[in-house]
Amino acid sequence: MQLYDTAREGTFPLEAGPIVTMYSCGITPYDAAHLGHAFVYLSFDVLQRRLRDAGHETRCVRNVTDVDDDILRKARELGVNYLDLAAQEMAKFERDMQLINLLKVYSEPRATGAIPEILTLIGETFDSGIAYEVDGWVYFEVSKFPRFGQVSHESRESMLELAAIHGGRPDDPKKRDPLDFVLWQPSLEDEPAWESRWGAGRPGWHIECSAIALRELGETLDVHGGGRDLAFPHHECEAAQSESVTGAPFVKHWMHVGLVGLDGTKMSKSLGNLVFVSQLAERAEPAAVRLALLDQHYRSDWEWHEELLARAQSRLATWRSTLTTGRKSSVLEDVRAALDEDLNTPLALEAIDQAAHAGFNVAPGATLLGITL
Repeated sequence: MQLYDTAREGTFPLEAGPIVTMYSCGITPYDAAHLGHAFVYLSFDVLQRRLRDAGHETRCVRNVTDVDDDILRKARELGVNYLDLAAQEMAKFERDMQLINLLKVYSEPRATGAIPEILTLIGETFDSGIAYEVDGWVYFEVSKFPRFGQVSHESRESMLELAAIHGGRPDDPKKRDPLDFVLWQPSLEDEPAWESRWGAGRPGWHIECSAIALRELGETLDVHGGGRDLAFPHHECEAAQSESVTGAPFVKHWMHVGLVGLDGTKMSKSLGNLVFVSQLAERAEPAAVRLALLDQHYRSDWEWHEELLARAQSRLATWRSTLTTGRKSSVLEDVRAALDEDLNTPLALEAIDQAAHAGFNVAPGATLLGITL
């Protein structure tokens, strides 16, 4: 299988052993997960299906960021406990992911369940001299990690802009460098807090995923990724803090998924321009929703249009019309070949279309893509 690697900026063979370790950054459950989230997790789902089809065991970990600035702010606005908010939104998320037939992940750990590992990792970073503390805030010092930028390849100017957008506060006067990022911070009075050697507080965003990934999957992951907008700062910071402690490469293959838009703008919770799997499943069968998403290449940025759902429903009808024929073809091999070419799902769908129009039973190819006819 050939897979694009963000860090190496090219397509390379996915070299893995019998067990393939994968980490997909999960949701922060302060609001409903939208179609953009579904597209990310579906991409990892297709990768898992093909790897299992090829004889590998896959272990895909998808975390839950149940403590960070966003969920605490939203809980405060609603006047509810942040864990109650997380539980409510996770129930919605799990329902939507079941609708589009996602495989169960190997584990789905929560940040609040990894506080001991987080504190240990911060301590190791601090003791090695790569982190420093100011007034109970602990920062990672990027100048002491020469490979900072190895994942995203962003310029310093771009990094500063993106850090500001994603809550990195480059104007924080306590930092030695505007790009230094938070590992630990004091909690406000109404926020959860855990005891640490730097005082009571809570973890920063990036350290949570590093601690969970290292605990669940080991020092070096075969595949790690998420939406393209996570490459910086989140994944860049993850790689820096992980490698600074372990001394080993954190990830062999960085897999980043394109962004989904609506009406010319990227879907985002802050803008409210969202489409949800559950809404679409009220207007068409869930298999059609999955098929509409598979019609986009995972690395592409694209826009949702209602015609995509109608096209998928029509496609399903055509594919199902072949179930009564006993004629077999190379459709399964064609789908495998397409997926081995950087998860080219649009090409896989075309191969199934061609076989269906020729009167061949296409169920084997559809099944590999997670579509039950």
